Order: sequence, then structure tokens, then C-alpha cells
Amino acid sequence: MGRMKGLVRWCMLIGSVLLAACSNDGQGSYEPRYGAMPETARPEYRFGIHPQRNPARLHAVFGPLVEYLNARIPEVHFVFEASRHYDSFDEKVAARHFGFLLPNPYETLLALDQGYRVFAKMGRDTDLRGLILVRRDSGIREVADLRGRAVSFPAPTALAATMLPQYFLYNRGLDPRRDIEVRYVGSMESSLLNIQRGNVAAGTVYPPAWRMFLKERPELADDLMILWETEYLPDNSVMARDDVPPELVARVTQVLLGMQEDPTGREVLAGMDTPRFETADNTTYDPVRDFMRRYRAAFGPQE
Repeated sequence: MGRMKGLVRWCMLIGSVLLAACSNDGQGSYEPRYGAMPETARPEYRFGIHPQRNPARLHAVFGPLVEYLNARIPEVHFVFEASRHYDSFDEKVAARHFGFLLPNPYETLLALDQGYRVFAKMGRDTDLRGLILVRRDSGIREVADLRGRAVSFPAPTALAATMLPQYFLYNRGLDPRRDIEVRYVGSMESSLLNIQRGNVAAGTVYPPAWRMFLKERPELADDLMILWETEYLPDNSVMARDDVPPELVARVTQVLLGMQEDPTGREVLAGMDTPRFETADNTTYDPVRDFMRRYRAAFGPQE
């Protein structure tokens, strides 16, 4: 009899549990949870930097700029992207691969033709010029001393470190197409190393690359000397693709222009070896168009 009562109680307990599970008119149905739900994906914009240095070094110099933007504009995500060489970078610009862009002034003109627009620039125009260096013990002192010798340049589309020096030599009676052996070595650091090792009689860079070499490789830099400096042009631009929302471009502009007022921003600028960013627009690069007209008149169109 006691066993029967116990069985009845057990059945009543099971029944009450089932009844509670079916109550509330089906509301609050069970859904499994496997941790926090994923965040809504933020829009992503690739930020391309022209390959003035090798990719690893480029990331060390300009990566903090992209991190700075991400910290201050958290509603989107900027992705730093380096290119191994100028041809690769130019191909990506032609394909509109980047949302934002920091090109040299010549590449700025190319990007304008692909639907990018200038909204800012780096703030030291006197850095956008070419330097021609030799070994101190080379005995080279005149432009004519380079005739028949090898000269290193980073790449054909490097405005400051290739086009300006080649035009400088041309105007002083030395035509790079026939009077010297032109060697494109891929980067400014490689150009400096080729001079130091005696692989070439002279080589070209632009001032920030030379200052960095002085700082990081002083024992090698001591073997070199600057013989000539070219004219200068507007510094590197900052551009946005024409389908980037204007509100975002305005936010990026505001952050860039305010960097010199912020201790962290000043640290990032110092790493890039520039004092500030400045406002700019497409017309800022009209002097570059004028130079390219003169350059093409001397050397023909760029391929």
C-alpha cells in the first residue's frame, strides 16, 4: 500500500513539471546559447600607402596612423595595406581596390583619373624633392662625371626619387636614356645600399628616406654624401574613393588635422617624419601636372 502511495506521488510530480513546461501559452520557448552573439560587422576600408619603403618597414612607419584612425572612428574599420612594389600599388589604384589612399604626387594624378579625390596632404612640401648621393671616396663632383656610369633609382613612378632627379640631370646635359645606365632597384633603402656597396656610381632618394638611413644605419650613411638636390613639389596626398560616404571623409579629415594637437597624434606623426597633415584638394596638385608636362616633353609619356 505504501508503495502505491509513493508511485502516485511520483506521477503527480512528473505531471506538474510537464504542465509548467507547457504553460505561458507557448511563450518563452527555449533557445540554445553558445556564448555572446557576434557584433554587427563594421564597414571596412582598405588604406593603401605607396611603397616608399619595403612592406615591413612601411607598416612600422604608417601602421600606427591606421591604428590611430581606428581608435578615434570606431564605427568603421580601417585596414592597413602595403604593396611590394610600385607596379602592384598602381594596379590596385587602377582597380579602385583602396577606400583610402596615401599616394605620392604623381600617383595622386593617376588616382584622380580613377575616381579618387584629395582631401588632405602631408605637411612638409620641402620633403618632396630628390637627393642625388655618391660615395664620399667616389671622386664624382660634377654631373658630367656620371656619364657612362650606373645610377640607382627606386622605381620609374617614384616622383621625388626618380622623376625629379632624372629631370635634374637632363637639364644639366646628361640624358638618362642614353648617357647613364639606369637601374631601378625597388626601394629607396635599396638605392642607398647600392651606392654604399659601390654597385652604382650614384643613387637617388628623397629626404625622409635619407634621414631614416642616417638614424638607423649611421655607419653606412657615413660613407655617403649628397651632391645635388632638386626642386620640390606638394607633399604626398591623402585621398578617398568617390563612393566613400562624405560624412566619413569629413571625420577622417578632422582626425588627421587634429593630430598635432594630441600627444599620441604627435608621436604617430613623428614616426612618419612629418609635422602635420594639412587641408588640400585636387587643385593642390596642379604644380605636379605642370611638372609632368615638362617631364613628358623631355622623356615622352609614362607607360
